[in-house]
Amino acid sequence: MTESATPATPATSTPPPTPRRSDSTRAAILAAARERFASDGYERATVRVIAKDARIDPSMVIRYFGSKEKLFDAVLDVDLRMPDPAGLSRQEVGRVLVSHFLDLWEEGDTLTAMLRVGVTNTTGADRIQGIFRDQLVPVARAVCPDPEQVPARAALAASQMLGMALARYVLRFPSAVELPRAEVVAWLAPTVQRYLTAPFPSQAF
Repeated sequence: MTESATPATPATSTPPPTPRRSDSTRAAILAAARERFASDGYERATVRVIAKDARIDPSMVIRYFGSKEKLFDAVLDVDLRMPDPAGLSRQEVGRVLVSHFLDLWEEGDTLTAMLRVGVTNTTGADRIQGIFRDQLVPVARAVCPDPEQVPARAALAASQMLGMALARYVLRFPSAVELPRAEVVAWLAPTVQRYLTAPFPSQAF
Protein backbone atom coordinates (compact mmCIF):
# COMPACT_ATOMS: atom_id res chain seq x y z
CA MET A 1 0.00 0.00 0.00
CA THR A 2 1.48 3.28 -1.05
CA GLU A 3 1.69 6.15 1.38
CA SER A 4 -0.75 8.91 0.54
CA ALA A 5 0.81 12.18 -0.50
CA THR A 6 0.71 14.99 1.99
CA PRO A 7 -1.79 17.63 0.83
CA ALA A 8 -0.06 20.70 -0.48
CA THR A 9 -0.31 23.72 1.73
CA PRO A 10 -2.25 26.42 -0.09
CA ALA A 11 -0.14 29.42 -1.05
CA THR A 12 -0.84 32.49 0.98
CA SER A 13 -0.07 36.01 -0.07
CA THR A 14 2.02 38.15 2.21
CA PRO A 15 -0.12 40.91 3.69
CA PRO A 16 1.07 44.45 3.09
CA PRO A 17 3.12 45.91 5.93
CA THR A 18 1.09 47.76 8.50
CA PRO A 19 2.23 51.34 9.08
CA ARG A 20 4.06 51.65 12.36
CA ARG A 21 2.25 53.54 15.07
CA SER A 22 5.27 55.81 15.42
CA ASP A 23 4.96 56.83 11.75
CA SER A 24 1.29 57.73 12.08
CA THR A 25 1.91 59.65 15.30
CA ARG A 26 4.73 61.65 13.71
CA ALA A 27 2.56 62.40 10.68
CA ALA A 28 -0.31 63.55 12.92
CA ILE A 29 1.99 65.90 14.83
CA LEU A 30 3.39 67.39 11.60
CA ALA A 31 -0.09 67.88 10.13
CA ALA A 32 -1.33 69.62 13.28
CA ALA A 33 1.80 71.76 13.49
CA ARG A 34 1.49 72.92 9.86
CA GLU A 35 -2.05 74.11 10.48
CA ARG A 36 -1.26 75.73 13.81
CA PHE A 37 1.91 77.52 12.67
CA ALA A 38 0.04 78.77 9.61
CA SER A 39 -2.93 80.09 11.59
CA ASP A 40 -1.20 81.35 14.76
CA GLY A 41 2.38 82.00 13.67
CA TYR A 42 5.46 80.60 15.36
CA GLU A 43 5.31 82.61 18.59
CA ARG A 44 1.65 81.94 19.43
CA ALA A 45 1.60 78.29 18.46
CA THR A 46 2.44 76.19 21.50
CA VAL A 47 3.43 72.56 21.89
CA ARG A 48 0.41 72.04 24.13
CA VAL A 49 -2.03 73.36 21.53
CA ILE A 50 -0.39 71.41 18.70
CA ALA A 51 -0.59 68.25 20.80
CA LYS A 52 -4.27 68.91 21.49
CA ASP A 53 -4.91 69.32 17.76
CA ALA A 54 -3.11 66.02 17.12
CA ARG A 55 -5.01 64.38 20.02
CA ILE A 56 -1.89 63.26 21.81
CA ASP A 57 -0.06 64.13 25.01
CA PRO A 58 2.32 67.13 24.77
CA SER A 59 5.18 64.93 25.94
CA MET A 60 4.85 62.99 22.67
CA VAL A 61 5.66 66.12 20.65
CA ILE A 62 8.88 66.55 22.62
CA ARG A 63 9.65 62.85 22.33
CA TYR A 64 9.42 62.92 18.53
CA PHE A 65 10.85 66.36 17.78
CA GLY A 66 12.70 67.58 20.85
CA SER A 67 11.38 71.15 20.91
CA LYS A 68 9.01 73.54 19.21
CA GLU A 69 11.92 74.99 17.22
CA LYS A 70 12.88 71.58 15.86
CA LEU A 71 9.24 70.82 15.09
CA PHE A 72 9.04 74.07 13.13
CA ASP A 73 12.17 73.06 11.21
CA ALA A 74 10.57 69.69 10.40
CA VAL A 75 7.41 71.39 9.13
CA LEU A 76 9.51 73.45 6.73
CA ASP A 77 11.86 70.64 5.73
CA VAL A 78 10.46 70.27 2.22
CA ASP A 79 12.05 68.45 -0.70
CA LEU A 80 10.80 70.01 -3.94
CA ARG A 81 12.04 66.92 -5.80
CA MET A 82 13.29 69.10 -8.63
CA PRO A 83 13.97 67.48 -12.01
CA ASP A 84 17.60 66.58 -12.64
CA PRO A 85 19.14 69.67 -14.28
CA ALA A 86 21.30 67.45 -16.47
CA GLY A 87 18.23 65.90 -18.06
CA LEU A 88 16.31 69.12 -18.71
CA SER A 89 15.72 70.42 -22.19
CA ARG A 90 16.49 74.13 -22.34
CA GLN A 91 13.57 74.61 -24.73
CA GLU A 92 11.07 72.89 -22.40
CA VAL A 93 12.22 74.02 -18.95
CA GLY A 94 9.31 76.44 -18.43
CA ARG A 95 6.65 73.86 -19.14
CA VAL A 96 8.45 71.17 -17.14
CA LEU A 97 8.85 73.36 -14.06
CA VAL A 98 5.29 74.70 -14.05
CA SER A 99 3.88 71.18 -14.49
CA HIS A 100 6.18 69.89 -11.76
CA PHE A 101 5.09 72.52 -9.26
CA LEU A 102 1.41 71.98 -10.04
CA ASP A 103 1.96 68.29 -9.28
CA LEU A 104 3.56 69.19 -5.94
CA TRP A 105 0.82 71.61 -4.94
CA GLU A 106 -1.98 69.22 -5.89
CA GLU A 107 -0.66 65.98 -4.42
CA GLY A 108 -1.02 67.10 -0.82
CA ASP A 109 -1.20 70.05 1.55
CA THR A 110 2.45 70.17 2.61
CA LEU A 111 3.52 72.94 0.21
CA THR A 112 0.29 74.87 0.73
CA ALA A 113 0.86 74.81 4.47
CA MET A 114 4.49 75.81 3.95
CA LEU A 115 3.40 78.83 1.92
CA ARG A 116 0.83 79.81 4.54
CA VAL A 117 3.50 79.61 7.24
CA GLY A 118 5.87 81.68 5.11
CA VAL A 119 3.45 84.56 4.62
CA THR A 120 2.68 84.79 8.34
CA ASN A 121 6.13 84.30 9.85
CA THR A 122 9.53 85.83 9.06
CA THR A 123 11.40 82.69 10.09
CA GLY A 124 9.16 80.67 7.80
CA ALA A 125 9.75 83.13 4.97
CA ASP A 126 13.51 82.83 5.45
CA ARG A 127 13.27 79.04 5.35
CA ILE A 128 11.20 79.08 2.15
CA GLN A 129 13.73 81.41 0.56
CA GLY A 130 16.44 78.92 1.44
CA ILE A 131 14.50 75.99 0.02
CA PHE A 132 13.95 77.71 -3.32
CA ARG A 133 17.50 79.06 -3.40
CA ASP A 134 19.06 75.67 -2.77
CA GLN A 135 16.74 73.63 -4.98
CA LEU A 136 15.64 75.93 -7.82
CA VAL A 137 18.91 77.76 -8.46
CA PRO A 138 20.73 74.63 -9.73
CA VAL A 139 18.02 74.23 -12.37
CA ALA A 140 18.30 77.88 -13.36
CA ARG A 141 22.09 77.55 -13.55
CA ALA A 142 21.75 74.69 -16.02
CA VAL A 143 19.71 76.71 -18.55
CA CYS A 144 20.53 80.37 -17.90
CA PRO A 145 22.66 82.01 -20.62
CA ASP A 146 24.54 84.20 -18.13
CA PRO A 147 25.80 82.72 -14.80
CA GLU A 148 25.74 86.13 -13.12
CA GLN A 149 21.98 86.39 -13.68
CA VAL A 150 21.10 82.98 -12.19
CA PRO A 151 19.87 84.18 -8.75
CA ALA A 152 17.70 86.94 -10.22
CA ARG A 153 16.23 84.66 -12.88
CA ALA A 154 15.48 81.93 -10.34
CA ALA A 155 13.74 84.51 -8.13
CA LEU A 156 11.63 85.72 -11.06
CA ALA A 157 10.62 82.15 -11.93
CA ALA A 158 9.74 81.45 -8.30
CA SER A 159 7.64 84.61 -8.13
CA GLN A 160 5.44 83.34 -10.96
CA MET A 161 4.92 79.86 -9.54
CA LEU A 162 4.48 80.96 -5.92
CA GLY A 163 2.15 83.75 -6.99
CA MET A 164 -0.11 81.27 -8.75
CA ALA A 165 0.08 78.90 -5.79
CA LEU A 166 -0.94 81.70 -3.43
CA ALA A 167 -3.90 82.69 -5.61
CA ARG A 168 -5.01 79.15 -6.48
CA TYR A 169 -4.35 77.10 -3.33
CA VAL A 170 -4.11 79.51 -0.38
CA LEU A 171 -6.28 82.55 -1.09
CA ARG A 172 -8.36 80.46 -3.52
CA PHE A 173 -9.37 83.23 -5.91
CA PRO A 174 -12.34 81.70 -7.81
CA SER A 175 -10.98 82.65 -11.22
CA ALA A 176 -7.61 81.07 -10.36
CA VAL A 177 -9.15 77.93 -8.84
CA GLU A 178 -11.41 77.42 -11.85
CA LEU A 179 -8.60 77.62 -14.41
CA PRO A 180 -8.02 74.19 -15.97
CA ARG A 181 -4.58 72.84 -15.26
CA ALA A 182 -3.61 72.89 -18.95
CA GLU A 183 -4.53 76.57 -19.10
CA VAL A 184 -2.37 77.37 -16.07
CA VAL A 185 0.58 75.69 -17.77
CA ALA A 186 -0.16 77.49 -21.05
CA TRP A 187 -0.15 80.89 -19.32
CA LEU A 188 2.77 80.43 -16.94
CA ALA A 189 5.20 78.24 -18.86
CA PRO A 190 6.20 80.84 -21.49
CA THR A 191 6.84 83.43 -18.77
CA VAL A 192 8.97 81.07 -16.67
CA GLN A 193 10.75 80.00 -19.85
CA ARG A 194 11.55 83.62 -20.70
CA TYR A 195 12.80 84.39 -17.21
CA LEU A 196 15.21 81.47 -17.27
CA THR A 197 16.47 81.39 -20.85
CA ALA A 198 15.78 84.64 -22.74
CA PRO A 199 18.56 87.16 -23.40
CA PHE A 200 18.91 89.87 -20.79
CA PRO A 201 16.42 92.66 -21.64
CA SER A 202 17.88 95.81 -23.13
CA GLN A 203 17.92 98.74 -20.73
CA ALA A 204 16.84 102.23 -21.61
CA PHE A 205 18.30 104.95 -19.41
